[in-house]
Amino acid sequence: MIEHTVPSAANERVRGEREPGESVLELDGVTRSFGPERAVDDLSLSVYEGELLTLLGPSGCGKTTTLRLLAGLDRPDEGVIRVDDETVAGPDRFVAPDDRDVGLVFQSFALFPHLTVAENVAFGIEHWPADESEERVTELLDLVSLGEYGDHSPDDLSGGQRQRVALARSLAPEPDVLLLDEPFSNLDVSLRTEMREEVRNIIKETGVTAVSVTHDQEEALSISDRVAVIHDGSVEQVGRPEVVFEQPESRFVAEFLGQAGFVSGELAAGAVETDLGTLPADVIEGLGPEYDGATIDVMVRPDDLVATPADEGAGEGNGEIVHRQYTGPSFVYQVGLDGGDVVYCEHNHADNLALDQRVRVDLRVDHPLAWFPAE
Repeated sequence: MIEHTVPSAANERVRGEREPGESVLELDGVTRSFGPERAVDDLSLSVYEGELLTLLGPSGCGKTTTLRLLAGLDRPDEGVIRVDDETVAGPDRFVAPDDRDVGLVFQSFALFPHLTVAENVAFGIEHWPADESEERVTELLDLVSLGEYGDHSPDDLSGGQRQRVALARSLAPEPDVLLLDEPFSNLDVSLRTEMREEVRNIIKETGVTAVSVTHDQEEALSISDRVAVIHDGSVEQVGRPEVVFEQPESRFVAEFLGQAGFVSGELAAGAVETDLGTLPADVIEGLGPEYDGATIDVMVRPDDLVATPADEGAGEGNGEIVHRQYTGPSFVYQVGLDGGDVVYCEHNHADNLALDQRVRVDLRVDHPLAWFPAE
């Protein structure tokens, strides 16, 4: 149980005294193995005051194990975890979950069905003076727009409302760090977008530092201040969502985030000859003359390319539609280029191209393109 030592307003003042950009949560060389498998491998990461950072990666990459280590539900084999400059896990120290200044929102919400909504929110602060506890519960229920539901049973609520109760309960003890375990996975698809924005707004209004875990790329990119892409138990890349998406530092990040196609070519005389034509080196991120003669793969996203039917003034074309995916607002066409590379083109749903149709694919970009050594 988290001991209540100062009232709410005082805690907010303590948070406000931290310098902007100050680290609240740190993982330094954290490793966790299960038999011969290293679920978390020498992972180092800092989470800063007031930010929402999302651990993003495929199933089995180590992100959930990392969250359990942060919460104190598991203990690292090596490395150190610090919360607000206090070591909570290390070679000679391990602080139990109830004694860490960390809140956790479970994937299943984990509300107590025999308690009212207000009693659920008050569960972690039941040792506070009654008037302070009641004031805190009222404050949080108003914050999550459930002020009139305090005496209701959780069973009376919708999935989105139950999630907000779980969030309020975790925020009640005023944790330094809030952890969210796949927070939207139990919601209907139609609710997810709405709840993402709502939960982000609540987190920002309280000023709490938060770490979320998900495998959902759209969720991570839309709600996070920074995204840490996890691969094989380590951080592959961390940064602002738009930077990680547009400037991936590894082929894994490029392929995991969105649909990525690659066109290969050799840099010579300041240009790269590809199946899409000649690409000047200055449109490719960080590709200088020192790489002259190198064979590279240039990453192109579906919105970077336009496919024109070969019988509409595009000559013989340079590829063929091999697959198409209808998303509602758009079609995403997979094109096999004549040289063997495969790319994706996103078009408005009104542009209906047929399978096996010959097309010409052209590059239409106004931003630098990422590249990687040829495989």
